[in-house]
Amino acid sequence: MLQGESGNGLVSPKASRKEDITQLLVLRFQSLMREGVLTPGAMLPSERELAVNFGVARSSLRQAMKVLETMGVVTQKVGDGTYLSKDGAFVLSVPMDFLFLLDDISPKDLIELRLMLEPALAAKAAERATFEDISLLKQSMQDIQKKGITQQQVVSADLMFHRTIFRATGNALGSRLFHTIHSAMFKMIAETSQTVQVEHTVRLHRPILDAIERRDATAAAACMTEHLIDARDLILHNQKKHETIRLRKHLFEGVNGPISINRATKETSKDRRRPRTLKLSAR
Repeated sequence: MLQGESGNGLVSPKASRKEDITQLLVLRFQSLMREGVLTPGAMLPSERELAVNFGVARSSLRQAMKVLETMGVVTQKVGDGTYLSKDGAFVLSVPMDFLFLLDDISPKDLIELRLMLEPALAAKAAERATFEDISLLKQSMQDIQKKGITQQQVVSADLMFHRTIFRATGNALGSRLFHTIHSAMFKMIAETSQTVQVEHTVRLHRPILDAIERRDATAAAACMTEHLIDARDLILHNQKKHETIRLRKHLFEGVNGPISINRATKETSKDRRRPRTLKLSAR
């Protein structure tokens, strides 16, 4: 039984604060899903029916539904009703984006995580990739090499390559994980792609694709590791470059700043040539 609920599943009066009621309602939805009462894609009862069944005011229920919608658990369709999401593809995608922004996840942290995960995922993709997965990998490679492609399109194609590998593992959590770190990856790939030519990206992606197509898990992991180490080195190089530029700018401004101030306070040569008039006070 959930804390704050009575034996019949209703929220007890002890949960007096609105945020407590919202939390209990969210937990109640989890319980119903766990018990199989609510299934993916199911249409929920009306707001009035839910409020009666849960024993809460409709305003409290409405607040809980807003939280679930933000989390990606339910989808509200105007004029139709509220549905439980069909899958977890976008559950917590928005909150996780805020997590990366609020915690200021560094590129170094992200690349370390990728080095821990993606070689193993590439190996699993080599074992499980379908014909469709391999076709998508090849299409991503073709898109990267298109003439006249913009920088943003290169990044999108690069991202699609990695997304396909996550999906090709056949592991639902692996695919969901990509959605979690998608925004941070986009920023990192955008940074590295500005540093190198497209040919450099192709040179590192091609062996990964070939290894997956050959069903060579060991080679796929090794090639992915090489690719990510290269990306890490590019990021660290860029960081050092930016730090050097900032240092030089700081030193330059530090030298010139006081000089400009002193010049403003000094007399000009013309002023120095002028005879000074002394004012004597009358006795």
